[in-house]
Amino acid sequence: MGLFSRLGLGRSASRASSRGSGRGGRRPTGPDSAHLAEFAATRTGVEAYVEPATNVTPTTLVLVAQDGEWTRRRVPDPATARDFARRTGIPVYDVNLTGYPQRMREWTARKRREEGGA
Repeated sequence: MGLFSRLGLGRSASRASSRGSGRGGRRPTGPDSAHLAEFAATRTGVEAYVEPATNVTPTTLVLVAQDGEWTRRRVPDPATARDFARRTGIPVYDVNLTGYPQRMREWTARKRREEGGA
């Protein structure tokens, strides 16, 4: 059984989500779910932060590793994001309540300096 299958993100999960099955509604599918699963599986101390939908952007899930490295991908809704975090065993937070962790800002600033940005 592969990593994606264990996390419920394999091909069968994609088919199930297209039929609308499952308690939390649709699961993230395709490249977004694969990326989130890979990030969570290959970094330590990963935490999830749910960003609500706005008029401009859909609901997104930000994963932040222990060293501050982060990634953001679209998810169908907040329940799907929480379900992903539960299935992968990582803590999940509502960014409107907690804000972003300082290590995320520090990592971003470090990367900008390394790339010659401001």
